[in-house]
Amino acid sequence: MTSEKVLKQCVEVLERIMSDDAVPRNIRRSAENVKAILLDESVNEAVKAASAISILDEISNDPNIPLHTRTLIWNVASQLETIPVA
Repeated sequence: MTSEKVLKQCVEVLERIMSDDAVPRNIRRSAENVKAILLDESVNEAVKAASAISILDEISNDPNIPLHTRTLIWNVASQLETIPVA
């Protein structure tokens, strides 16, 4: 799968998290920040992925995050890890 497709899929999952009212506001805000990073055209895809993974790791450790949302975030992070560095 190409890096562009991976990024597109990740953005779709993040949008689902952002629209879920069961998710705390701070986590939805962080998901929005990650989405903005992934959509930034001026940044290399590997840098986008690394930045996004860092934020996703932080929010996945939040004790208030619903279990289903934590699983989605882990899946997004795993997808982003498939983007090649070079």
